[in-house]
Amino acid sequence: MVFLSDEDRYYFLKVLGDANEKFGMRFSAYCLMPNHYHLFAETPWGGLSKAMHLINTTYTVYFNKKHTRCGHLFQGRFKSILVEAETYAWELSRYVHLNPVRAGIVCLPEDYPWSSYRDYLGLRRSISWLDTSLVLGDSANLSKESRNCYAKFVLAGIGGEPPSGYNEAKRSGVLGSSAFMDRIKGQHLEIGGSIQDREKPQLRFFRTRPEIADILVLTKKELGPQNKFVKNLTILVCQHAMGYQLKEIGSFFKMSISGISNGRRRIQKEMVHNEALDAAFQRIVSASMSRPERPDR
Repeated sequence: MVFLSDEDRYYFLKVLGDANEKFGMRFSAYCLMPNHYHLFAETPWGGLSKAMHLINTTYTVYFNKKHTRCGHLFQGRFKSILVEAETYAWELSRYVHLNPVRAGIVCLPEDYPWSSYRDYLGLRRSISWLDTSLVLGDSANLSKESRNCYAKFVLAGIGGEPPSGYNEAKRSGVLGSSAFMDRIKGQHLEIGGSIQDREKPQLRFFRTRPEIADILVLTKKELGPQNKFVKNLTILVCQHAMGYQLKEIGSFFKMSISGISNGRRRIQKEMVHNEALDAAFQRIVSASMSRPERPDR
């Protein structure tokens, strides 16, 4: 547990305010869960790693002193996903706000006081550093109708799936359209240097993952070129382990997105009772991840 009392939660919100002031970190949504937290944030000034270090370290020092403990509070490095905000702002903020509902803590998101959802509905005075404009629009022109529209959208997501592509994004570190993916790769992958990778670990993923054609070669080598499972297993490796979007895979194989999805489901079903195929999948993934980095282009 990282939050044991309301006092802990209030202190953490203060730390977020410090990150906003010192690093210009802009927060569009947040949710404090009992053993973790979610932030929908932007870093216009850069310095994501330094900002997160401030947040986690400052809070850990406070928590350890207050609760007479020592050692790390948060396990490992923070996990971040680079998001195409123009497309996913509504869905991502809904995902953040519905965390307490999915966890069974409350039935409705507005019943949970430790997220920004009540601020979105205008049920309380917002914290100064919370910026809802990315999702709701210009706060100066914010109407009751726009708040109600957002509330209906959030409530419609109860019991639903995470944003489209979110599970893939947890592997690749990027959530966005194919055009957004191409833009990120085009703008950043030609830039050498470890600082870029430390600030945006997603770039390291794109730089090191093999091309779909290379994964197909590995699969044919593992199963044999004429094996009936070659295509579908390649699809699974590309999507499940390498973070390729279904549209990218479909373009390579000249198949529809539904065809790619069906092929993935068929091979996953087959692997349940085919241990040899499951073992082959693991070897292909391992071989794909251990390939040397491609030179920057």
